Formats: sequence, structure tokens, C-alpha cells
Amino acid sequence: MVNVEVRKARREARGREAQGSGSGFVISPDGLVLTNSHVVHGADAIGVTLADGRRPDVVLIGEDPDTDLAVLRVYAPNLKPAPLGDSKSLRVGQLAIAIGNPYGFQATVTAGIVSALGRSMRARSGRLMDEIIQTDAALNPGNSGGPLVDSRGRVIGVNTAVILPAQGICFAIGIDMAKHVAGWLVRDGRVRRSYIGVGGQDAAVTHRLVRRHRLPVESGVLVLHVEPDGPGEAAGLRHGDIIFELEARPVAGIDALHKLLTEERIGIRTRLGVLRGSEKIFLEVLPAESGVKRP
Repeated sequence: MVNVEVRKARREARGREAQGSGSGFVISPDGLVLTNSHVVHGADAIGVTLADGRRPDVVLIGEDPDTDLAVLRVYAPNLKPAPLGDSKSLRVGQLAIAIGNPYGFQATVTAGIVSALGRSMRARSGRLMDEIIQTDAALNPGNSGGPLVDSRGRVIGVNTAVILPAQGICFAIGIDMAKHVAGWLVRDGRVRRSYIGVGGQDAAVTHRLVRRHRLPVESGVLVLHVEPDGPGEAAGLRHGDIIFELEARPVAGIDALHKLLTEERIGIRTRLGVLRGSEKIFLEVLPAESGVKRP
């Protein structure tokens, strides 16, 4: 377990430099450290203190605000990675132990149980995160990014959030998801996703249209904005369209659309089912890579 300290150039009201702290843990002998994206996002300087007091050089390998995960690399010898478990075999009621640095108190351990599995919550980017672990192991500011471990000391989650002012309602990102995202961050420095260049909101579809067109869902994505020169505009999407299907997969709302716009869809011609007024039409869109600036 490590302590993560960040400094940001943004100044506070009294002219002091903004600072923050969180937790993390070593996941490989060559110095990879897993933590939360919100701990390091926007930092101008990152410092790491190891459990033995060493303060090695550190660089940010990559972060993914959509899953609230980040990977750092520290340059220090003789590192012992935390053993990683799996979250798919977790059961409600089993022991869960949170380790972190709440309020700067290093290597603080709290214990509880796994209260629920398969929760969903919003990342700070607004994207929905699935397969979240709920626990009543006490978390406080500074615990973010630290490990949630089982009775055998294997990491089963990454502590990420609490519900205030409630007590005993805390959340961790399942380690299976964390391992997947960490692999992408180490390889590419980011998680590649596709997008179609539209903004919208969830919208209900009238029962009459659902029956008339035999739609797979009773709601969809109401298009409120089409990005100029984006994939959606090129495909002919318009303000007021309702997207209900992508490649024969139902789209009941924004979250469903996000889940379907994976890396595999980048640059692949994709059929969208759309309601335009009372008519059902199909458009062909070429999703682009999210976060990549076009020339």
C-alpha cells in the first residue's frame, strides 16, 4: 500500500497551492501502482510514499475518468506487489478489509463485510460504472485508490467512494474491472472507446410507436445535439431523432449506448435504428475514437 500526494497549480482563495492525497497499491514488481483517477486527475506534481518510507520518482502512466482508475509507475527496487484476487467469486456477507491513508493516517485498516454486489454508480465523468462492490468497511477522504482485500489478503476491489452523510455505505471498483482497465492504461495510456458525436437524453417512446414498429425497447436516446463534422452528422442524424438500436442491439438510453460504443466499433460501419417523427429509419454511422482530435 502506498500514499499518493498531489499538487495542483490552481490556487485557493488565500493564495495557497491546492493539495490532495489518496492511496494506491503496487500491482507489479516493476513498480506499477493502481489508484483512482480522481486522486491524480489534473495534478501538476505527484508524489508517492511507500510503506517503508521511501519516496521514489513517479510518473503517471495513464488514467481513465470513466472508470475512475489510474496507473502510476514508481522507480524503486525490491517492490512486493499486492496479490490480486477476483471479484466474480465474491459473496455477500464475506469479510472485506479496507486499507488506506484516511486524513493522512498512513496504513489505516478498517474491516466490514461485502454488503452488496453488482451495484452501479456514476463516475465523475458522468459515465455509469457497473459491477461495483458495496461494503460497510469504513472509508474516509484519503482512502480513495486503496485496496479492498479479502480474509486471505487478496485485493478484491479499489476503494473509490462513500455516500455522505450515510454511515456504512461505501463502494469499491471490482478488481476484475480494475485489472482489465489497468492493462489498457499500461498498453495505450488510455482506454479506447468509440463515439458517434451526439448529445442526448433518455426519452420514452409512445406505446403506439412501439407496437407499430415492433421496437425492442420502450425508450431510447433523444438526440439534442449533433456535433458538426462528427460521425453522427455524416450519417444523417438530426436533432429530435430517437436512437433505439445499434447493430440490432437495443438502446434503451444513454447508458446502454455508451456500453455498446466499445473499442471494437471504432472505424466499423454500424447500423443505427432511429425514430424520426413517427417513422422508423436505419442510418449507417462510422464511429470514431473518443478523445482523439481530428485534423
